[in-house]
Amino acid sequence: MAVKSTLHPRNQHREGYDFARLMATSPGLAAFTMRNPRGQLTIDFSDAAAVRMLNRALLLTHYDIDFWEIPATYLCPPIPGRVDYIHHLADLLAESNGGQIPRGHDVKALDIGTGASLVYPLTGQHEYGWGFTGVDIDPVSLRSARQICQRNGLNITLRQQNNSENVFRGVIGRDDIFHVTLCNPPFHASPEHADRGSRRKWRNLGKGDTGKLNFGGQNAELWCPGGEIGFIARMIEQSRDFADQCLWFTSLVSRNDSLKPLSRMLSKAGVAEMKIVEMAQGQKTSRFIAWTYHAERKRSL
Repeated sequence: MAVKSTLHPRNQHREGYDFARLMATSPGLAAFTMRNPRGQLTIDFSDAAAVRMLNRALLLTHYDIDFWEIPATYLCPPIPGRVDYIHHLADLLAESNGGQIPRGHDVKALDIGTGASLVYPLTGQHEYGWGFTGVDIDPVSLRSARQICQRNGLNITLRQQNNSENVFRGVIGRDDIFHVTLCNPPFHASPEHADRGSRRKWRNLGKGDTGKLNFGGQNAELWCPGGEIGFIARMIEQSRDFADQCLWFTSLVSRNDSLKPLSRMLSKAGVAEMKIVEMAQGQKTSRFIAWTYHAERKRSL
């Protein structure tokens, strides 16, 4: 298998999918595999059932997750790109820890919009042992996340966000301390924009013009007023209220042209430092933006 050099060096999926190993732990995956023109095993990534089965196999084989079921039509995130975010966050925290990656449950991470899949806490807890708190506004997502935790015997805190205008307010308590927050914000600015995006993605897969989603996604997962800039703007505004309770605030940024307005917002917010970290997200290049209100000399973990 060819090394996917864009993925983080610690990413277990850097060498691609080892289908022989995946099928050994998840025999049900075999029914969804096929040969590509080069004779290599793969799946039809336009098939939602195949994508879900692949995710189950990846989570079991690489992250010891025995049970992983999510409601139909809910977001089914690509594992390699998602875990890349976790590894880059570990590097970010290492900068404040003498170059050593901090591990263990005392390292606290807050996942905004954890979703029905719970993918960041599942992979991050396995890779680094961090203590995760997952937040979501959708009760169905939280029920799914709780079931995943219970069936796998995992200790992950889950909290409901009850106000769609809030991000950190209402879910960070007075005594909470977090070393890092993470978020995959809604990308689209409206349902119509989300539908056009899904149709374009489907055409790119060579499946014609349909609104069907192979990776799924509910409204709250796909769009919000103002799109990702609007959502992250609320994150920046509210992060000031919790400046002393979190070392690094971060969020994925899908569009490169979102960075300039977000950077201006952070400058006005008076952050001590802002970083833009380029990384891989599935088959494309993405990045996350990170900011802190702590002076460098005061960032030790």
